Amino acid sequence: MERAEVLKRVIGILTEAQDIRRAAETGQEGAGGGDDDSADGGATAQVATTLLNEMLPSISVPADASPRQVAALVAEALGPALHTMVSGFSLAFTSLAIAHDQGRTDVSAIEVLQELALEVEAGAYDEGP
Repeated sequence: MERAEVLKRVIGILTEAQDIRRAAETGQEGAGGGDDDSADGGATAQVATTLLNEMLPSISVPADASPRQVAALVAEALGPALHTMVSGFSLAFTSLAIAHDQGRTDVSAIEVLQELALEVEAGAYDEGP
């Protein structure tokens, strides 16, 4: 998966997390992603889980693989994906922290994330690890 696609999914996960938080604050049942989808909290958590799973690669392990071989295959497959995901979450956190530290009360966290998504879409973060 391309870096920009990972970054967009990370932004999506954080946006969905805001929806879960809002639902919890308003006392809606199902907030936090349990099995109860009645107030959309479970459905929102499912979206975040789906986005996370989309970022992880499929791993094929031969039936006769040793534990050491399995570990090597998993590390080889997950390493780059996890690195890109962590970079995405770090970028989003930094964007939110900068807005906070600058005392930006004119924008919400969702708006900061939307602005970041537009920058990603425009190719501002195509380069890098």
